[in-house]
Order: sequence, then structure tokens, then C-alpha cells
Amino acid sequence: MASPRVNLSNSDLLLEKALIDGTWVIGSAEPITVDDPFIQEDFATVPSLDEDDARRAIDAAHRAFPDWAAKTASERGAILRRWSELIDENTDDLARLMTLENGKTFKEAQGEVAYGNGFIQFYAEEATRMMGEIIPANQPGRRMQADRQPVGVCAAITPWNFPLAMLTRKVGPALAAGCTMIAKPASQTPLTALAFARLGEEAGLPKGVFNCITGKSSVLGDVLTSSPLVRKLTFTGSTEVGVKLYEACAKTMKKISMELGGNAPLLIFDDADLDAAIDTAMVAKFRNSGQTCVAANRIYVQDGIKDRFLSAFAEKVKDMKAGDGFDEASDVGPLIDPDGFAKVQAHRDSALKGGAQCLAGGGEPGGLLFEPTLLGDVPQDAQLASEETFGPLAGVITFSSFEEGLRLANDTPFGLAAYLCSSDPKTIERASMGLESGMVGINTGLISTPFAPFGGVKMSGLGREGSHHGLEEYLNVKYLCQAEL
Repeated sequence: MASPRVNLSNSDLLLEKALIDGTWVIGSAEPITVDDPFIQEDFATVPSLDEDDARRAIDAAHRAFPDWAAKTASERGAILRRWSELIDENTDDLARLMTLENGKTFKEAQGEVAYGNGFIQFYAEEATRMMGEIIPANQPGRRMQADRQPVGVCAAITPWNFPLAMLTRKVGPALAAGCTMIAKPASQTPLTALAFARLGEEAGLPKGVFNCITGKSSVLGDVLTSSPLVRKLTFTGSTEVGVKLYEACAKTMKKISMELGGNAPLLIFDDADLDAAIDTAMVAKFRNSGQTCVAANRIYVQDGIKDRFLSAFAEKVKDMKAGDGFDEASDVGPLIDPDGFAKVQAHRDSALKGGAQCLAGGGEPGGLLFEPTLLGDVPQDAQLASEETFGPLAGVITFSSFEEGLRLANDTPFGLAAYLCSSDPKTIERASMGLESGMVGINTGLISTPFAPFGGVKMSGLGREGSHHGLEEYLNVKYLCQAEL
């Protein structure tokens, strides 16, 4: 089944087994096939593990936890640093696997490896800064302090759109804090995660500290959420699934962090710098073929700058090419699957029926390729204004006043990311403070970094990833009160 498109320098990184307690296993059920979305053909399989396999992974992580937690932060950091070095050394192979199973361009996949590796690097050092607190005594003869301790066994469920980065920003802080983990990557893109696990082995991770299991989410997820040994669940994915996982975890009172769906607005005000607005829109909309939770799903442009913005934006979009991720001329690769493709089609067609104008793109070159597309004069009740498109379709809606723009931007149950473009400090302050979102990009569409907290409000989740806030998600605070004898 192996495709000539695989072509890895290190063939050991193409793994068709799952990792449990330091052993690579195949499971007993019919394996899951992994597709190349560009040629729409299978090129690998991974195990479809069952409930017993998941329990074995949990037990392994539980057994490994005391010794891993007992290591110093520097000792854990040294292993993470070696892991980071191996990721860097194998960047091209990891990126090639990512392009094969996800479809994103090879250049973008290389960028994701570097970005994802940043979390391993950051938390290798951040763990040494886990400080406790000495609390002023409330009465003579007492000593009070607050310590931070690792939560315990953690489970991570990650999505297909960023197969490495969505994993490393959970694994980095969890292992740095002293937790052990069971990771369940998306069935559409498991190979990058398995290669990452293999490099962790080479870096010296003790067996059981990091387990990577593959299979049906309905089967493995139930075991992970119901087990009392799993003390934390971290999930990135849809709000619908996140709510179900949240409910399932309530029975065992797990600690939870979730990065869920988004419907990000981009507000472009009349006083915006045109070039900065175009650059912001290009990155915020078309990164990863628009298949990101922080993509600018709704672009609101004030009427005074609308014509100039649409004209300049259309020229940029027309220059973009959809094609094979391994073709250096491609700006976007194929969408992940037929369902994702059909959703972008539906959003385009409904907007056009409502009176929108296609100003660039709109075509379907073949397979799961969708041309980067710009629609102008999109009605405010269009599907793309209320549903996450997850594709390379940009729809522009016009607004008149600051108040109208802010109202439209906040008219959503989601609140992950938002963007604004303006050159007026007062407008920037009012808008950034008024936007109901966990993150705001101001004159930039590139906001993600290991050094800053990433996460949303409202139906976009809870908890944060990145920065010291991300480390605290894997720690419990223990209060100690000592009386003098």
C-alpha cells in the first residue's frame, strides 16, 4: 500500500503501530486506513484499538507517573530538550508525513513542525519556573504555603488540522509538569503523532510516560473519560464533541481544558492601513487552506474603505493557486475530505444566491481542491456568517459605524479569536476591549506562539495553552498549614 509519495529519509518514522507502555502494538480489529487527500488513495494503515487496549495505556501511564513526577524539573526538561533536537533533525520527514495525510503544503508543514517544536522547547525550560508560594500567617506560630503538584495521568484528544502542533502544546506542558499522558490523534492524521512518539522514545522517555493510541473515538474516548485513573482531559476539536466529553468527564470530576470551535471576525475600519489589512486577511483567512479554528470566518469591512480593500484583496486572491502540497507553486492544498469540501461549496453557493458577488476564484480544479475564493457584498444572514466554513472561502460583509461592526462581530456564541485592523489607537482600544473573544489580533493575522496564552471564551472552550498559563493547566495547588509544636 505504500505510496512512492512517502519517500522518507528516515523510514522508521512511518509507523503503522500504536505505542502502549513502550511497546508498539497492532491491535486485533480491522486497521484504519490513512488517505492522501490530494490523490484520494490509501497509503498506510494504523491499528483500531479496543477498550482493553485503552485501559492498558491508562494503566501504563498510571504506573509510570510516580517515578516521572519524582524527577526534577531539570531532569524532565533535559529529555524534552533532546526530543526537541530530534524533531528539528527530522523536520522534513515529519513535514512530509503531514502533507501526505493532511494535504497542507510542504512549506506550511515545515512551519508547523517548527511552531509545534516551540512548545517542547518552551516547556523544557518553563518547568524549572514552577514556583510555590509562602503565605503570610494569619496567626502566630503558623507557617502556610501553597505547593504545585502534577495533576496525574492526562488524556489528550487532538484534531486533524494541525497533527503535530495540537499535540505538542499539550504534551509539552503535561510532561514538563510531571504528568504522564495517553494521546489519541485524529484517525485522519495519526502518522505524524506516531512519528513524534517514536522520537520521544529515542529522546529517552521512560516507558508508559507517553502513550499514543489509535482507533475509533467513540470506543477509546469512552474509556478515557470514564476512567478514574485519568485525572485530566485536554481536547481540541468541535464544540459539539467538546460538550459531550465535558459531560462524560463530570462523573469522575476531571480537570478539563478545551479549545473548541470558532467563528472569528475580522473588523477592518476605515482608518486601517490598506497593506496591513490585506496581509492580515490573507494570513487569517487562508492559512492551512482556511482549515483552522482561528480562521477569519467573517470579514467585516467599513464602507469607507470597502471598495479599495476588495479591489486589492481580490488581486491577491487571484494570484493564489490550489494544488498538490508537494508542488512549490501551490498556496493551498486539498481539503481534508469530501464532507469538508461539500461544506465550502454550500457556503459559497448560499452566499451567491443571497446576492454576493464572486470577485476571485470560486472554481474547483478537481479532487478535493477548492480555489481560494473571495466573495463581496455577502448578506449578513449568509451561512458563512453563522457557521464555521473551514475552507479557503473569504466572504466580505459591509458595516457602517463602529457600534454596528462590534455588534456584528460579537453576534455569535463562539469566542476563540478575533482580528481588527485600524491605525487609530482609540479605535484599537475600544474594539480590542469590546470584542468577546479569548484572543485578538491587531493589524496581524498571526497570533499563535508558545509564549502567549491560547484559548477562548463562551462556546469556544475553557483553559489556555501556551505560556505559564498552559503549564498551570497540568498542576494542582496544594495548601500546607503547619503549626509550631
